[in-house]
Amino acid sequence: MAKEGAEKAEETEQMIEKEAAEGGGGSSSPRGADAKEMRAVVLSAFGGLNKLRVSKKVMPEPQEGELKIRVKACGLNFIDLMVRQGNIDNPPKTPLVPGFECSGIVEALGDNVKGYEIGDRVMAFVNYNGWAEVVCTPLEFVYKIPDDMSFSEAAAFPMNFVTAYMMLFEVANLREGMSVLVHSAGGGVGQAVAQLCSTVPDVTVFGTASSFKHEAIKDSVTHLFDRNADYVQEVKKISADGVDIVLDCLCGENTGKGLSLLKPLGTYILYGSSNMVTGETKSFFSFAKSWWQVEKVNPIKLYEENKVMAGFSLLNLLFKQGRSGLIQNVMDKLLKLYNEKKIKPLVDSLWALEEVKEAMQRIHDRGNIGKLILDVEKTPTPLMANDSTETSEAGEEEEDHEGDNENKERMPFIQQ
Repeated sequence: MAKEGAEKAEETEQMIEKEAAEGGGGSSSPRGADAKEMRAVVLSAFGGLNKLRVSKKVMPEPQEGELKIRVKACGLNFIDLMVRQGNIDNPPKTPLVPGFECSGIVEALGDNVKGYEIGDRVMAFVNYNGWAEVVCTPLEFVYKIPDDMSFSEAAAFPMNFVTAYMMLFEVANLREGMSVLVHSAGGGVGQAVAQLCSTVPDVTVFGTASSFKHEAIKDSVTHLFDRNADYVQEVKKISADGVDIVLDCLCGENTGKGLSLLKPLGTYILYGSSNMVTGETKSFFSFAKSWWQVEKVNPIKLYEENKVMAGFSLLNLLFKQGRSGLIQNVMDKLLKLYNEKKIKPLVDSLWALEEVKEAMQRIHDRGNIGKLILDVEKTPTPLMANDSTETSEAGEEEEDHEGDNENKERMPFIQQ
C-alpha cells in the first residue's frame, strides 16, 4: 500500500509539472497553437529545491494599465525561500512562478499607459511571476533605470533599498548622531542600510554577520560582530545605553534582545523571520521554536520604557495596502542618491534561470555578500543545468539523488 501511495503521489506531481509547463502558474493569457512561449522558473508544489524547474509557459500580454517587460535580470530574496517552502501567510496556489522584482526592456504597452515607450530600460516590482523571460505588471510598480545602472544592479535595487529607506527614514526617523543595529549586515538589505546610514552625518552602525564576511564588509559599518556572538554585551561595551534603532530580519530570541538594546524613544523594527528557515523544507519545529522564543511584549512595558516596536513588509505595503504612491516617492529619492554616487547596489553573483536551485542554496547558507541575481541571458554550467531544467536526464530521480552532487564544485559568476 505504501508503495502504491508513493507511486500515486509521484504521478500527481508529474501531472502538476506538466500543467505548469503547458502554461499554469499564474499566466492569464489564453492558450493556443499560435501563442508565444517563454522560459520561466515554475514551483510545482511547496517544499524543497526539487519542486523548482525551468519550464515553457505561455507568454503574457499586457492588460489595461500594464507594461510588458522583456526581462534581463531578476532579484532573488530570502522571502523567495519562504515562498518555496509555503512558509508564509496565505500562500498562493501552486503551480506558480516565484519572483517579486526584475529589470528589463519595455516590449509593449497596455491601454492608458503613459510616460513610457517601447525600448525603455526599467526595473519593476511584480506580484509573483518575476522569474521569467517576460512579465507584465501595472504602471505604478515600474521605474526607469538610470543610464549608468546595469540590468543586474537594477534588479538588485528596488526591494533592498526601498525596504532599507522605509525602515530608516519613514518608520524610525533616522537623524544625525543616532545609532543603528542591523542583523545580516552582509546581505542585500544590510548593505543598503549601511550605505543609507552613511548619507546622514555621525550615524553609528552596529552589524552582525557570519565571520567569513567580515573582511569584505568591515568598511561599510562602524562595529561588526559575529552573528553567533553575544552581540548584546558587545554593543553595550561600546554604547552602554544601547542603540536608537534595531533592524531585525531574524526574529525568535533576537526580538527580546533587540528590545533590550533600545534607548528611550528607540525603535525596533521586525522585517523578516529567517530563523524559521533551518532546513530545505518547512519545519513546524523551527516555526514553533521561533514563536516560543519571541518575547511576549507587554504594551505597558513599552509605555513605561518609552520604546517603539514596529513591523515592515514592503510586499504587503505594495500589493495589499495600496501604497504604491509612497513607494514612488521613495524611489525618486533613492535614484537621486544613486545619481549623486552616494549609494550603489551590491551584486553578489549572477546565476542562470536553470541554476536557481544553487542560487537559493547560497542564500539559505548565508553565503552571499549583497544580492543574488538570476541573469535570464546567462548560459548555465552543465552541472547546474542538469539540476533544474525540465529536460534534465536525472529529473525523474531528482528527489532520491538530490545530495549526490553536494561535493561537486558549483561556480556562479561572481560580480566584481
